[in-house]
Amino acid sequence: MKINLKNGIDKLLFGMKQNDVTALYGKPNRNYKDEDDNVIFAYNALKMRLTFYQEEDLKLGYIVASSADLELFGNTIIGKKITEVKKELATKGITKYNQEDFDTFENYFNEDNWFILQTEFDEVVKFEIGAIINAKDEFDWKFKK
Repeated sequence: MKINLKNGIDKLLFGMKQNDVTALYGKPNRNYKDEDDNVIFAYNALKMRLTFYQEEDLKLGYIVASSADLELFGNTIIGKKITEVKKELATKGITKYNQEDFDTFENYFNEDNWFILQTEFDEVVKFEIGAIINAKDEFDWKFKK
């Protein structure tokens, strides 16, 4: 599954509604609301969790993925050493990260592309990507009907 920075993952585009997603991938394995009343879809086979923002007319705004077949610029990232992934991304001009540590996990957040590489024991275990906020402080929705 190809990660499309600033746009989404695979066929998913930020700004899609729940029915657009179910038309592509079928019914999610889990469908629930978080503490902010956002709708969450979880797809076990895809190893993805999708967040539809309640305050944004329930548009897809955030994706968390951990599938081994995720690809960024043609390279897999899950299960790889963070140093190797950062080295590959540096060749594409992605070099700035804010790092946060939680127990055995580290998050490497790249604000320009609004993604997080989450690691445990120096290996990437999860990839998170969110819709970009533009200069007008609004979401830059990519999905156009």
